[in-house]
Amino acid sequence: MEQMKELAELIERNVAVDGTYDTSITGLRFVRTTQISEPVYSVYEPSLCVVAQGSKLVMLGEESYQYDSASYLTASVHLPITGQVIKASPESPYLCVHLQLDMNQIFEVVQISSQEISNDSPRRGLVINQINDSLLEAVLRLIRLLETPQDIPILADGIKREIIYRILQNDRNDSLKHFSLVGSQAQRIAKVIGVLNREFAQPLKVNELAKEARMSSSSFYHHFKEVTGMSPIQFQKQLRLQEARRLLLTENLEAAEAAFQVGYESPSHFSREYSRKFGLSPMKDIRRLRERL
Repeated sequence: MEQMKELAELIERNVAVDGTYDTSITGLRFVRTTQISEPVYSVYEPSLCVVAQGSKLVMLGEESYQYDSASYLTASVHLPITGQVIKASPESPYLCVHLQLDMNQIFEVVQISSQEISNDSPRRGLVINQINDSLLEAVLRLIRLLETPQDIPILADGIKREIIYRILQNDRNDSLKHFSLVGSQAQRIAKVIGVLNREFAQPLKVNELAKEARMSSSSFYHHFKEVTGMSPIQFQKQLRLQEARRLLLTENLEAAEAAFQVGYESPSHFSREYSRKFGLSPMKDIRRLRERL
């Protein structure tokens, strides 16, 4: 496909070596790697990911999502995931476009285009769809603006809206539409997810979260798991362990201190859960990461 070939060439033109790079277009960044990666733990924000070359596997809870140049991924809400590049080489590096999505823009596009929205309960916040020429061409036009930076302030937002419109046309689960609508069940779950992302170190009180979402406890639990693939406590655990790992790696803390900072009361409990998640005890895992770096 000529469009995908051009996309790969544009990324290579802007990214000379492996890494993740922000661009002069707000919310747009490129990823390049020449080797299969170790699992990387992070939190996806509402975003579009388009792979020009190579392939990636994303784990959300117990579910796996694989996408490549024939497909694209959209995240509708902040989700803790495990990502791994599974196809890349020096001759054919993994090349990806990552575009942050603005929920206000999504809402505007839904309103202006009079898009129909199903009355179903909110669906999973991570979706893989087949890419099409219309979406790919809009992505290409956004990236081409990097070659004429004087055009970015005038044209970028309009092209982003077109990208959102193309995604909405192809969104089988109406996921983005649901999350953009104020007062919808999906939007209320997204609001609670935002609270959990900010306050993961605090004790989890499902009744209070359900009240925040204006749902019964049982309804909240059901819808939360439908969106995230995890229970609220599993979701909080993912956030706590990912932040603890970051603290251990970047701030040189002792394991017990990191455990307390992310909300664990028992260092031994923290160590057991950390080992279960990352495959090694905290100190052994961090030592391995530092040696690799």
